[in-house]
Amino acid sequence: MAGHVATMSKRALGRATLARQHLLERVAGDPERMVLELVGLQAQNPLDPYLALWSRLDPFDPVALGGLIERRRLVRIVVMRGTIHLVTAADAGPLRALTQPVMDAEIARHSEFAPQLVGVDVGPVMRDAGAALAVTPMTTTQLRGFIAERFPSLPAAALAYACRCYLPLVQVPPRGVWGRAAAVKLAELTSWIRDVPGDGEVTTRTVDDLLLRYLRAFGPATVADATAWCRLVGLREVFERLRPQLLVVRDERGRDLFDLPDAPRPAEDVVAPVRYLPEYDNALLSHADRTRFAPERPLGRPAGATKGTVLVDGAVQAVWRTERDAATRRSAVIVEHGPLAASARAALEEEGARVASFWLDPTHVHAVELHPMEER
Repeated sequence: MAGHVATMSKRALGRATLARQHLLERVAGDPERMVLELVGLQAQNPLDPYLALWSRLDPFDPVALGGLIERRRLVRIVVMRGTIHLVTAADAGPLRALTQPVMDAEIARHSEFAPQLVGVDVGPVMRDAGAALAVTPMTTTQLRGFIAERFPSLPAAALAYACRCYLPLVQVPPRGVWGRAAAVKLAELTSWIRDVPGDGEVTTRTVDDLLLRYLRAFGPATVADATAWCRLVGLREVFERLRPQLLVVRDERGRDLFDLPDAPRPAEDVVAPVRYLPEYDNALLSHADRTRFAPERPLGRPAGATKGTVLVDGAVQAVWRTERDAATRRSAVIVEHGPLAASARAALEEEGARVASFWLDPTHVHAVELHPMEER
């Protein structure tokens, strides 16, 4: 065993993860490198990665990030947890291959489509659909039409969904590009990135490699935490195999958490600045036990729909959304928060003004409104 340290509090665990997520201090860096370091960014909301990176990098240019997607350096593909992530072109194939069991399980348990595919030989459909998508990206509707025409006796909708699960498909730009909007079009991964220059040898070849990268970006973590992040099963055996090279820490409940010996574990009193996060940010979604980011007092009930969460002193203590008035050309960031000190409210407003300048229509007048939540 590489070592054992004293118990870490929830607050200390939170600081450790925030340090690795670059949410304690923005850093200067390349967005592509940051996406690689964080093992991708959740991206089913196409623009969520922009706010996620804006909260971690300084400077950050959203147009440059969009350019990386257009140049196929970054791709949007289903990987961890069966959700769309923005990952590097170099990572896309290995991550998809390692997480394929997640997609196999997804189609096998689908309440509508799994019964329709019983007894169906999906191999010829996947072969023909993959070949077609290697030539021409298609919308889901177009893919269903292709399957219906080529295999008229088979359930086209179920097989189109099976393509999502069995084939490595990317959502191609302009979807996901800053300042542009488009319907989802799918292309086959290997053809899409065939001519993208490589950046050295692929380092994530096994589940062991994947879990070491997880700990680097999200640790310390339990086996259950890692399972929640990727949704792969049987990870306890992998951690036991890795145990000799890992550090083991304990949380306040006496559970073992695994970590890399050289990973940052700052003191629990390190300042954690206010950070606005998108609706889906992997920092908050990659542990079975998310109490490392929980406030001391429960949040109240927000009055409206939320766009994302706000970290205050390292904990989720507010939610936010935007409102736009086309008639008055006024836009606002609306923040609903739990009990906070005056200094925290001031920090919320200050960072909210920066978010407004980044996120909202530049032709509008911007405002930040803070509202206490109703108690539960």
